[in-house]
Amino acid sequence: MDGFFCIDKLNNLIGVLLISGCIAWHTWQAHRGRRSFIRSLPALSAIEDAVGRAVEMGRPVLYIPGIADIDDAQTLASVSVLERVAEDVAAYDMPLLVPNCCSMVMSMTQEVVRSAYAKAGHPESFQSDYVRYLCDEQFGFAAGASGIMMRERPAAIFYIGNFLGEALILAENGNASGAVQVAGTATVSQLPFFVASCDYTLIGEELYAASAYLSQDPMQIGSLKGQDMVKAVIMVIIVVGTILYSLGFTWIKDLLAA
Repeated sequence: MDGFFCIDKLNNLIGVLLISGCIAWHTWQAHRGRRSFIRSLPALSAIEDAVGRAVEMGRPVLYIPGIADIDDAQTLASVSVLERVAEDVAAYDMPLLVPNCCSMVMSMTQEVVRSAYAKAGHPESFQSDYVRYLCDEQFGFAAGASGIMMRERPAAIFYIGNFLGEALILAENGNASGAVQVAGTATVSQLPFFVASCDYTLIGEELYAASAYLSQDPMQIGSLKGQDMVKAVIMVIIVVGTILYSLGFTWIKDLLAA
């Protein structure tokens, strides 16, 4: 410890500066109008097709934002996707059903859907029971949502957010109803069920990239690209560090230690 500066934590400072610098650089570039490449995400590209299928069949769209509360990062990402889905559905003046497991999430999704119908010029088409609260118990919610699938027979179903053991119950019932299904979650344990049962799936961090992909907002794109660059640098450091340590350069372990 030298004064107010701890030399042993210098690597932490370098890491913070690296992350901040990468994000700031890409955000600045995005604000200057430089287009950054974001690879295509088929699950998000399929939103328009899924909604179009529902319009052709004259059947509603069902959107399930997961079972987590509003303070969960996956729920916030889900609300961003819901905004795009709601805009597409409202443009065709079709019903969008959004069952919820948490009251706070219901309040937010209700405002998102209501705003989408108003923006599309169909404020009178929004009905309060489109966005409804079912149950805060995991499998009770799954049973309620499955009942909606069987009664309303939606042509397109979206599962975007944090899901646990109810994932397979929902996806299998949706598959039995004949709907096109689009899923997205960062809960790794539930991904195999969605991949097997749904037509399109956002895998892991693709869920968090969805907002930037859909909005093309410079701030979000810059943050996304900056984080990707940091991950690439970290991967290079891990590989190089492993090689050096294997060759006997043990000082690399002390350098990278927290």
